[in-house]
Amino acid sequence: MNSKEILEIISAGESSTVEFKRKISSDVKIAKEIAAFANTLGGWLIIGVDDNGTVIGVESEKADVDEIKKICGFFIEPTIEPKIEIIQIFRLDIIAIYIEKSAYRPHKVKEIPDDSKSKATAYIRVGAKSIAASSEYTKVLAGQNINSKPITISIGDRERRLFNYLELYERATVKDFARLVNISKRRSERILVQLVRAGVLQIHIDSEEDYFTHIS
Repeated sequence: MNSKEILEIISAGESSTVEFKRKISSDVKIAKEIAAFANTLGGWLIIGVDDNGTVIGVESEKADVDEIKKICGFFIEPTIEPKIEIIQIFRLDIIAIYIEKSAYRPHKVKEIPDDSKSKATAYIRVGAKSIAASSEYTKVLAGQNINSKPITISIGDRERRLFNYLELYERATVKDFARLVNISKRRSERILVQLVRAGVLQIHIDSEEDYFTHIS
């Protein structure tokens, strides 16, 4: 990656595959961005650039690179090894981190890396933001892991009632399906995720609650 190529990326602004950070202000925040890219389409995290695309540079590129490596190894599970480059633009050093779409999703972020009881959360990229993945979306990501086993499903009365519901209302949430067939939300989530993994349904991310539709 040369300065011209990275400037083209910066000039296009933040997106689902590009995020700017002025500096590493929080290990956990950087971990969330890196994990979100790995769990979605991959992308660039560029340190030393303001939100509006202004290049401001970093104070200590070597220390920042060491910190990024520490974040990827201790705050994210499974660990991630992104490509990290120091690039000079307008006599200012920036750090360009390229994260590939991972085959080992979901990558989760631990708030306290040394605490085995610390909650770990998967993050995904939606537009120009990194957000926490819902429980059901996290399970869908797990089904996309290269090591996940193939599944077989059977279509019974519950599934048929769900399909009829979708014909009428076009979408259903975990709560909708649970109420429809009188099962627990956990059981509802499990069935819906299996139908997504089988290619029967599609999951959609929503700010209030993820929902499911027929594959269009």
